[in-house]
Amino acid sequence: MRKDPSRNSPAFRKKILLLGAACLFLIMVVTSVFGKKGVMDIHRLRVELAGLDTQIRELQREKGELEAEIRRLENDPKAVENSARRDLGLIKPGEKVVVIPKAPKK
Repeated sequence: MRKDPSRNSPAFRKKILLLGAACLFLIMVVTSVFGKKGVMDIHRLRVELAGLDTQIRELQREKGELEAEIRRLENDPKAVENSARRDLGLIKPGEKVVVIPKAPKK
């Protein structure tokens, strides 16, 4: 059997090396886009971070409103009375409470 001289030629080796480098480059690109800590993963984490930032701002706003209500309830007797009337349905002597029933759902 005769050995193929083209397999030992520098041109053949250069083609194999080029093909190996192209495969390695392709693997690196796919890994950097879809792999762990890849472009897709980073994009997903940025979207999640933006959602969490929005949630933090909303909770901080709500906290500020609750702290202001606490200050009003500590310092203003009228605020305590209004809160008791609204939340607990309390009435003063001689007052009557009128409850309007909600319409039934169809």
